[in-house]
Amino acid sequence: MTQPLKLTMACGLYDRMLDLYTGDVRPDGIELNYVRMDGSAGAREIFDRMANLEFDLAEMSSSEYFARRSAGENKLAALAVFPSRVFRHGMCTINKKSGIKSPKDLEGKKVGLPMYTMSAAVWMKGQLQHDYGVDISKIQWVEGAINHPGQHGHPSLLPMLKPANIVKNNSDKSISDLLESGEIDAIIGTVLPDAYHTNPDIVRLFPNYREEEKNYYKKTKIFPIMHLLALRRDVYEAHPFIASSLFDAMCESKERARLRARDLGTLNYMLPWMTADIDELDEVFDGDPWPYGIEPNRPTLEAAMKYLTDQGIIKAPMPIEDMFLQTYGRYDRKTGKKTG
Repeated sequence: MTQPLKLTMACGLYDRMLDLYTGDVRPDGIELNYVRMDGSAGAREIFDRMANLEFDLAEMSSSEYFARRSAGENKLAALAVFPSRVFRHGMCTINKKSGIKSPKDLEGKKVGLPMYTMSAAVWMKGQLQHDYGVDISKIQWVEGAINHPGQHGHPSLLPMLKPANIVKNNSDKSISDLLESGEIDAIIGTVLPDAYHTNPDIVRLFPNYREEEKNYYKKTKIFPIMHLLALRRDVYEAHPFIASSLFDAMCESKERARLRARDLGTLNYMLPWMTADIDELDEVFDGDPWPYGIEPNRPTLEAAMKYLTDQGIIKAPMPIEDMFLQTYGRYDRKTGKKTG
């Protein structure tokens, strides 16, 4: 009997990945060692280590992956699997004393963010520019960790292709501290700043962010992708069957999670209004808010390419199909749906 191929995958423990972690879903021909790293800090560590090829496969910043591909780096390949995607309107915070009343008021201000090139920042800058008419070149961007002094991880960054007004927070304060003291005016973050919970002057830029995000999706069909699933290209080329095997298993794990969420008799999640949330998901997303595959995500992926190009992170938009490995399994790479 052929022994399964042993692969190590680093990823957060998301509901859509849970059955891979528990072993209830097993990729054909693969023995998967699931290295769990959770939260924003865990994700950043995964990205930094995957850039050094420390894992066989891992969740990876979509902006970093596309930037490396644009620069001609070919050490990583990807599957059309998206472990993390987040609407970010709710993570924009301001100090009321800055005088900011609307997104346009960010021009001429200092705005903190973990990293200028990270996916979350790329998305929010792109939305501010294209949906709210903000000239992002008129903003000074202050990079640093949101809730502790220092920087956000240790990425190996590629050179910017366009100049941007970026400075690093080299103080002994966090970005949250700088917002509270008025040394910066706003934050685009992956988490809320600690000051939001303690200082009434720190508020959201979009108080009605859920409606803002829902209307944005209805208008554009864009649900921002943060992370994709990256593979070491040398491992894939040595064992090409793994692309289809992994894609099938990840689609199955996600589908199981989707169905679990819809079992409302006892509530599998600590969300008291889950029934209403499911009704809203059916209305807005037609029942599946988290599609894998290329076609249902094409508006999102094309917008990402545009924003990355506008912001000088990639040279030009790249063909979406070229970014993801071809698969020939039980699930269709284009649609993310079962074949046959």
